[in-house]
Amino acid sequence: MAETLEQYHGLGRRKTSVARVWLRPGTGKFEINGRSLGSYLPRLSLQQHVQEVLVATQQQGRFDVKCNVDGGGTTGQAGAIRMGLSRALLQVDPELRRTLREKGMLTRDAREVERKKPGRPGARKRFQFSKR
Repeated sequence: MAETLEQYHGLGRRKTSVARVWLRPGTGKFEINGRSLGSYLPRLSLQQHVQEVLVATQQQGRFDVKCNVDGGGTTGQAGAIRMGLSRALLQVDPELRRTLREKGMLTRDAREVERKKPGRPGARKRFQFSKR
């Protein structure tokens, strides 16, 4: 008979990044797109941003985290992983909702890059005005 392994799933989005996060009971190992946390997100601030969820809920070292992240840059991907991790933790323990909500970890950051407008150099920028 196949062994049943507890697994919790969460989906996170930020900017154009999408992260699928799976939690399994374990030792606190991170695997993002087949790489470790430190090699995938070299900036310490981004590593802390991702782990902030586990620190706030005092769950560090209790789960192995596996992520598939796609799209965007490193900042957007870190934010997406953070949100996916929060949602997965809610499946583990719904009592954590209040803590996560107070820290703003369940709120989707809907800010996106504004599109470039025709006849302009950017979204808002104008070409230099010349009176004569």
